[in-house]
Amino acid sequence: MTEDQRREYKSSWRDEWMKSICGFANAQGGILEVGKDDHGTILGLPDAPKLLVDLPNKIRDVLGIIPSVNLENEEGHEFIRIIVDPSPTPISYKGEYFFRSGATNQTLKGSSLDQFLLRKQGKTWDGVPVPEVSVKDLDEHILDDFRHRAMQSQRLSEKDLKGSDAVLIERLRLTEGTYLKRSALLLFHPDPERFVTGSYVKIGYFSSQTDLLYQDEVHGDLFTQVDNTVDLLRTKYLKALISYEGLQRIETFPMPGDALREAVTNAILHKDYGSHIPIQIRVYDDRLSIWNNGQLPPEWNADRLVREHSSHPFNPEIAHVFFRAGMIESWGRGIERIVESCRKAHIPFPKFLHETTGLRVEFPYPPSHIHPERTTKKTTKKTTKKTREKTREKTETSTTKQIIDLIAADPFLTIRELADKTGVSFDGIVWQIKKLKKENRIERVGPDKGGFWKILK
Repeated sequence: MTEDQRREYKSSWRDEWMKSICGFANAQGGILEVGKDDHGTILGLPDAPKLLVDLPNKIRDVLGIIPSVNLENEEGHEFIRIIVDPSPTPISYKGEYFFRSGATNQTLKGSSLDQFLLRKQGKTWDGVPVPEVSVKDLDEHILDDFRHRAMQSQRLSEKDLKGSDAVLIERLRLTEGTYLKRSALLLFHPDPERFVTGSYVKIGYFSSQTDLLYQDEVHGDLFTQVDNTVDLLRTKYLKALISYEGLQRIETFPMPGDALREAVTNAILHKDYGSHIPIQIRVYDDRLSIWNNGQLPPEWNADRLVREHSSHPFNPEIAHVFFRAGMIESWGRGIERIVESCRKAHIPFPKFLHETTGLRVEFPYPPSHIHPERTTKKTTKKTTKKTREKTREKTETSTTKQIIDLIAADPFLTIRELADKTGVSFDGIVWQIKKLKKENRIERVGPDKGGFWKILK
């Protein structure tokens, strides 16, 4: 029998093997056999009777646990078998925490250690309470937008949705005692990065593996990050093929819109926010890659992701609110839906990769969207970049002109009404309004409720 996540062999005893026992106790338990080589072949252990007496006390004194230590005899050779049960509390060895993963013993540090300690307490990172922040610090517009989403999904009662903001936050289980949880700040605070560094999305267009041509960042609450990231990718970074059916213009992107939105949503839900590293999306001429530094549950691998599996979100508090908003399902079917969407579109399936630094999904473009001449002719690169910029400018000009025309006709329109009339998402309209204000083209006169829009130029 070979070594794995539950079994390890040592030819003789050394006190540093306490690290292995510590790792087993912090994971799913395991067996350490002393007196065998790396392949499990019995070598024998001359001092086995003495170790049988010494080890239980030594392990108890150093690690604070009492495993089962047995003297075994096979083929005329003695060896020690130490059976370690999983510990309900964190176990350390000389101030360090070890965790058995696969056939190796990992030292837990940084955000990995934080996650481990919280998990042993029955908590998750997004469920930790934050002092000195209250419901009144949350953004009422984001809360109203959530109510609109949840009303459509019908996953919260009308009574809950029509209650006060405090009642809604309580109903969503985003409080602990008198404190808001971290998840509440990421979901509903106007500036989550004030509390969680790196809680945003970076997007870059690369002409090769290292040559960055241009980039953007998407900030704000997590709902806004999903909407604005998808909008930005489709209007600036992804090139659509144009075709016509009669007079109807049809745009075909290199991957289905629902698959892209699902992948972006998954990255935001499963990101390890305790690491303070932003989600990174790289766009190339032939593929799109979405990376986040979340980790899979113990004993999972990338192959299991594409098979039917139970829901196991890295940030369950955040996932619960996204479910209530109708943005995800509760059965862990996100990746199945991405694959199924690509299957129906007759395009290559995305790749799901579990790396040491995190999780990555890569969408290869179908042949119809790949143009080899881009990588061989510099002039074509420049033309492609200008074409993308012109396409984005036309899209923005069309939407902003529509907003200004609507405001000119009715200055008392709300952002929700502008979203309904333009067909753009609520957060997309918010982004456009901020842009128009920054360009000094419009201003808001009076409060958000009861005020009106004024066109400056």
